[in-house]
Amino acid sequence: MSKRESSVSSNVVHFHIVTLFPGAFNSYLAQSIIGRSIKDKKITVSFYDPRDFTTDRHRRIDRRPYGGGPGMVVEALPVARAVEKAVGKKRKVKIIFFSTAGRNFSGSYAKKVASDFKHVVLIAGHYEGIDIRIKKMVRADEVSVGPYILTGGELPALIILDAVARYVPTVLGNKQSLEEDRFASPSVYTRPEVILYKGRRYCVPKVLLSGHHRNIEKWKKKKQGS
Repeated sequence: MSKRESSVSSNVVHFHIVTLFPGAFNSYLAQSIIGRSIKDKKITVSFYDPRDFTTDRHRRIDRRPYGGGPGMVVEALPVARAVEKAVGKKRKVKIIFFSTAGRNFSGSYAKKVASDFKHVVLIAGHYEGIDIRIKKMVRADEVSVGPYILTGGELPALIILDAVARYVPTVLGNKQSLEEDRFASPSVYTRPEVILYKGRRYCVPKVLLSGHHRNIEKWKKKKQGS
C-alpha cells in the first residue's frame, strides 16, 4: 500500500482509492492542478490494494463467476477489508462503488460530497467487476460515470476525484474558476482576434470585444443552453 498523507486541515478532503492497480494513477495525480493540490496538502490521496488483504498465500483476488460467463470476478471480502482499513474510525466518510446500474454522477453530487465529507473511499473494480455483495457489505453509493463500460474503475475514480477536488476550497485558487458559479460559455476565445488558416478567417465574436458586460453575459448564457 502506498500513501500520500498529511496533517489535514478542516478544508482538506482525503481520497482513499481501493484498486488493484495503484500505479495507474501516478501520472495524472502528479500533474497540473491536482498534482499541485496534493503537493500543497489541499487534498490527500491514499491507495489500498485488495491483494494485501487476502488470506491466500498467492494473494489471489479473483474467481470464476457463479452462473457461468467469461472473465473473472474480484472477491468481495478482500475489498471489504481494504475499505475497512481506509475507513478505520474516521467520521464523515463517503464510500463509492462504480456500476453502470448506479446513479448518474453529476456536478451537484460532486459538490455535496466535497461539502459534506472529509473522507471519500473510491472502490475501483476490474476484470468482470467486483462481487456485487460488496455494495451492501460496506454501504456504498452505487455510481455511474456514463452509459458505457470501461476495462476498470480506475478512470471513474479519477473522474470523481477530479470533480470533487474542484469544490474543495483553495484547490482552484480563484472561486470564479468554478464555471458553475458564473455564466461560463463552453465556447472560449483568446488572442489573436483573427486567425487565418488555410485561406479562411476565424474571428472572435464581436460581442466579446464590445466591453458591454451585460451583453457578454447574455451571450454566455445563451451558449450554455445551446
